[in-house]
Amino acid sequence: MSVISRPTSNENQTKPVQDNPKLSFTRKWTDANRSVYDEVVWEKRDAIIKDIQGKIVFEARNIEVPSAWSQLATNVVVSKYLHRSSVSGKSESSIKTLIDRVVNTITDWGIMDRYFSSPDDALSFKDDLKYLLLHQMASFNSPVWFNLGIEDEPQCSACFINSIHDNLDSILDLVKTEGRLFRFGSGSGINMSPLRGSKEPIRGGGIASGPLSFMRGFDAFAGAIKSGGKTRRAAKMVMLDIDHPDIEDFIRSKTIEEEKARALINHGYDGSFGGEAYSSVFFQNANHSIRVTDEFMDRVESDDDWHTINRSNSEVAGCYKAAYLMDTIANEAWRTGDPGIQFHSTINKWNTCSYSGPITGSNPCSEFMFLEDSACNLASLNLMRFRTDDGGFDVESFNHAISILITAQDIVIDHAGYPSPKNRENSIKFRPLGLGYANLGALLMSKGLPYDSNTGRAYAGTITALLGGTAYYQSAKLARAKGHFINYTLNSTSMSAVMDKHQAKIDEIDSNLVSTDLLNSARAAWGNAIETGQKWGYRNAQVTVLAPTGTIGFMMDCDTTGVEPDLALVKYKQLVGGGVLKLTNRTVPLALNALGYSTSTIEAISDYILENDSIEGCPVLKVEHLKVFDCALKPSNGNRFIEPEGHIFMMAAVQPFLSGAISKTVNLP
Repeated sequence: MSVISRPTSNENQTKPVQDNPKLSFTRKWTDANRSVYDEVVWEKRDAIIKDIQGKIVFEARNIEVPSAWSQLATNVVVSKYLHRSSVSGKSESSIKTLIDRVVNTITDWGIMDRYFSSPDDALSFKDDLKYLLLHQMASFNSPVWFNLGIEDEPQCSACFINSIHDNLDSILDLVKTEGRLFRFGSGSGINMSPLRGSKEPIRGGGIASGPLSFMRGFDAFAGAIKSGGKTRRAAKMVMLDIDHPDIEDFIRSKTIEEEKARALINHGYDGSFGGEAYSSVFFQNANHSIRVTDEFMDRVESDDDWHTINRSNSEVAGCYKAAYLMDTIANEAWRTGDPGIQFHSTINKWNTCSYSGPITGSNPCSEFMFLEDSACNLASLNLMRFRTDDGGFDVESFNHAISILITAQDIVIDHAGYPSPKNRENSIKFRPLGLGYANLGALLMSKGLPYDSNTGRAYAGTITALLGGTAYYQSAKLARAKGHFINYTLNSTSMSAVMDKHQAKIDEIDSNLVSTDLLNSARAAWGNAIETGQKWGYRNAQVTVLAPTGTIGFMMDCDTTGVEPDLALVKYKQLVGGGVLKLTNRTVPLALNALGYSTSTIEAISDYILENDSIEGCPVLKVEHLKVFDCALKPSNGNRFIEPEGHIFMMAAVQPFLSGAISKTVNLP
């Protein structure tokens, strides 16, 4: 990988006051006299993946894995993350080696950069981080597992937001930058709005190609490069502002290509994923989103006109009814899933670094929203691993895990590789991070709380507030030890205002619907974050997002991903020796127990679900409890599912406590 050389140790770093202490870590789960790995039962296991015809597409034998890990987790991690060198012929054959490669490298970097108060603190940090990963309590994003400890300057961020300018050099530079990103397993977001419309003149005579023309080229290029050089497809997001001259063509672009693919399928071409039909049409490698402003939304409500604006001369290019554009967006999204909408005005009201520039776009999954030419490395916590046996939540362990992960993610920033000078520069200047969680849907169900309910939303909001406050508190402590991010002073006013907005939103959580202790823990976290940040600033301009956690969700054996509810009540488990077993979702018995059902009744309900693929109509389930078991998808033998509003309301409950945004699927009828 061609990367931009990193600065020397103290270059481009704000210096902490000399008498500031470094970071101290007290062990939470580990023993200094015993290996983390000795606490786990290990076994040798084969990882075999077959396609739908039963043909083996991946095979690895005698891999050492924790016996508590599922076969699915084993298959995913072994096939995607264990390093295999075609040059040396050496391959990792143990989860121990994988975790050691990542954690030992991060700890060595932390020691080199003087993060820790003492060698014992560094060892405590290292062992507890290994414990978190080994016990599926947390995971880094995929590029960390792909590259860290292998490349000299590993690309460790999953999320990149790039920029483009209205000239050919910039357009071609973006092709090169995105190619580097895709190769090492990362995604790219780009707002194409600076490019002039397809009816605008160019300097040399003639008419401009327009952004959609270049998007076709970018899309084909992305399809040619497997993400990570491995088994993942490249991830792209392309955005266009609602006032761009080509906005209507952009809104309809996915549907037009979808119709072409369907026509090919009707003529006998393969319509499967990666088949001839969809490989022959454009825009299959990118998500599309429209950036809309408050002004536009006001005109939708009042049914007023909306003008598009030429990029070359700022003159009016076209006139539409704003409501017509909104209706078109909604209809096309229903037909193909795209385009999505990003609310530009709202996003920038929560911009911690508004003095450095506006937020104009996002990464491909839309959870990272920050300045152009920036990058974000992600990590996610498995919420079910912090659920106590009595159905409570282990706040102390959760907070400790956050402090470990935020520190690890910050250490990585200075040693990672970046695809362009601006990516590196902004990563160092702003140091954005993206810590989030997975398994929220399972956690809510296990407590007997409906996903689509005021109580479920209050609980989710409180957990997210605890996450955000604790992460910023650790960032403030990092600022005390290592110095705040370089551009903090310029943006201290806007950052302080956003922090106050986060804290104020806690008062909107209904205290009657959530544990007083849990809510007070969230309040305390934000109080500590703001008090410490006012004194020392913050090490990171952003700290939290809610990512999709697709692959790492499998690694952590999560029942649900990111902020999502469960998909269905029936799961299919891969067996170690091969084959598949149909099971009731393992969260269902926990939920029934929380709701007060006896062991025999729980067994009867589970058997009913297996037989009917639905809980609807079960004679021993109380009608008022049905909503607890609603999932994203309507079962084949039932009618209940979470309505689109249920997804939206959950996003509204957790968004106020996040630095970035949420990657979320809203299932439409």
